[in-house]
Amino acid sequence: MRIVSPFLKKVVYPSLSMTGVLRRTSRAGLAVVTYHGVLPRGYKTVDPAFDGNLVSADILQQHLRLLKSRYNVISPEDVLAWRQGRLELPPAAVLLTCDDGLLNNLTDMLPVLQQEEVRCLFFVTGASAGETRTMLWYEELFLLFSQAPAGVFEISCDGVVIMGDLGGPGQRHGIWWNSVKRLSAFDSVTRGSLLRIAGRHFGLNARRCLDAEDSPLRRRFGLLTASEVRQLSSAGMTIGAHTLSHPMLSQLPLEPARVEIVESRNRLETLLQKRVWGFAYPFGDAQSVTPQVLAIPQQAGYEAAFLNAGGGLGTNLPPYALPRVHVTAKMNLAEFEAHVSGFHANLQRRAGRSGTTVTTEGG
Repeated sequence: MRIVSPFLKKVVYPSLSMTGVLRRTSRAGLAVVTYHGVLPRGYKTVDPAFDGNLVSADILQQHLRLLKSRYNVISPEDVLAWRQGRLELPPAAVLLTCDDGLLNNLTDMLPVLQQEEVRCLFFVTGASAGETRTMLWYEELFLLFSQAPAGVFEISCDGVVIMGDLGGPGQRHGIWWNSVKRLSAFDSVTRGSLLRIAGRHFGLNARRCLDAEDSPLRRRFGLLTASEVRQLSSAGMTIGAHTLSHPMLSQLPLEPARVEIVESRNRLETLLQKRVWGFAYPFGDAQSVTPQVLAIPQQAGYEAAFLNAGGGLGTNLPPYALPRVHVTAKMNLAEFEAHVSGFHANLQRRAGRSGTTVTTEGG
C-alpha cells in the first residue's frame, strides 16, 4: 500500500465519504479487505510501525458497520461459488480476510465479527495445526532486535550469517527487514536455530510473551493452536492456508516454496476434515512472489490465492493473484472507504502509479 498524502487523508477522502461520492463511484467486482488481527485491550505497543498492521476492536467494528451499510459484505463460501461459476457477485461486493492466525483472531476479533454477523476467511500457517503455542519467526526476530543492546553484532548458524549495527529504531528496522529476506531463503529448522542463538547472544527470550495465560502479550504474539483453529471454524469462519512457516516465498528455491504451499493445506485439511480452498501469500507484495510462485497454488488445487496489496472495487481479479486492501491502524475511516470503493486505486492509476503489479502464470 502506498503512503497517502495528508491532504487526501484528512480533507479529500473525508469529504467524499461524507457526501456519498465514494459509494456512488464504486465499481463492480470484488473488494477483498485483509486484517492481521485485533490489538488486545491492555496491550502496550512495542513499536507503532510494527504493530500498525493490527487494529483496535472499536475500529474493526466501525469498519464492519460502514461496509454493511454501504456495500454488500459476502461470505467466503460466496467467493468460492463465484470462482466455480455457481454465483454472480452482487454489486459492490466485499470479502473480509485475516492473515497469520494470531491468537487474538479468536479472543478479540471473533466476538466483533459475531456481534456484527460477518464471516471472515482466516489464513493460518501450518504451525497452527499443532497444539504447541508458538509465534511467527520474523516477529520473534523483531522483538530480539528491538530489545537488544546497541552496537555491532554478528550471529551465525550452519553457514547463515546475520550482522549489523543496532542503533536507533530506523536502523534496527532496516537490519530486521534485511534479515527477514535473508532468512526466508532457508528452512524453518535453520531459522529456529538461528533465533535461539540470537537470543543467547543478546541475553533475551522473546518467547516469554507466550507464557502468561490470557495476557495481552500472548494474545498479540501467540499463534492459534489446533484446537483453537477448530473453534474458529466451528464458529462459522472459513480457514485458508498461509504456508507452513511464513517465509518470503520469492527468496526460497522453487521446490521448498512448493512444499510450504502444498503441505500447509494438507495439514489444515487433516486437522479440520474439510477442504481448504484458499491460499494467501506471506507478506503478499510484489517483492514477495515470483511468476513461478504464483503458479503453484493453481497446480496444488487451490481455488484462489490472495496477495496483500492493490485491492478495491474495479480492480483486475486474477484468480491466483487476487488483490486485497491491506488495512492498517493508521487508516482513518474515510481512507478505508476510499480503498474499498476503488477510488484510491483509480486515483493511483490516473496518476500513473498503479500500485502492485504481478505477472501470473497458469491463470
